[in-house]
Amino acid sequence: MTTSQQGQGQQKRVLITGAAGRIGSSLAEHLKDRYSLRLHYHHTIPDTKPVDDFIVADVSKYDEIAPAMEGIDAVVHMAGDPSTRATWESVRDKNIEGTYNVYEAARRAGVRRVIFASTNHVMGMYDRDQQWPVYASQPVRPDSLYGVSKAFGENLGRHYYDQHGLSVICLRIGWFLPQPRDEISRWMWLSPRDCAQVTSCAIETELGYGVFYAISRNSRRHWDITETMEKLGYRPQDDAEDYAAELDAAMAQG
Repeated sequence: MTTSQQGQGQQKRVLITGAAGRIGSSLAEHLKDRYSLRLHYHHTIPDTKPVDDFIVADVSKYDEIAPAMEGIDAVVHMAGDPSTRATWESVRDKNIEGTYNVYEAARRAGVRRVIFASTNHVMGMYDRDQQWPVYASQPVRPDSLYGVSKAFGENLGRHYYDQHGLSVICLRIGWFLPQPRDEISRWMWLSPRDCAQVTSCAIETELGYGVFYAISRNSRRHWDITETMEKLGYRPQDDAEDYAAELDAAMAQG
């Protein structure tokens, strides 16, 4: 690990795990001026990094990830296998063991909060059956082992809050894309700037625990973001319908 950044005043120290991924790398760029970031990498280590403070570790190995928590105020936990086709062995090691290690290491280091990157796939069977709208308070219905692993992470976070006082905010992330590209993304799109905003809201909130949908303000959304707006103060700026003409043209051609 390199030395921490200097001259950041009272900026919160925020660790982003999985900072080489699509969402993690976008968050690093969007949040680097607001927070004093430390970035976690594993297999992929970019030649040019947004900040100088980084660590290379396997989250499935506690002794590797624990040092990343030193001096950190909040962890944005993005690391893991994001595939709905992931095998049990992969989600067990990366998403279940890895999430436990992050929570436990954060607790022991005195970290105040973990923002857990959950997923719409925790409730994917509602989408399959078109049982909309979907609210975060409904019973979980995972559509894959990946979804199961994220439901585990949400519940483990609840335990760590109740048992240890570690604040955990779970964000059920929709489809993170630069812009919507088909009919499905029309209702589940999460833009990069809205992703950065909702993550910042989760870092700054005074809530102890919560599960919230994280999508843009799509007019055709099927998932309720009322609580995300009311409890986290989220004000999404982007709407997939702004791209309606492009989407309709693409669908007509394809």
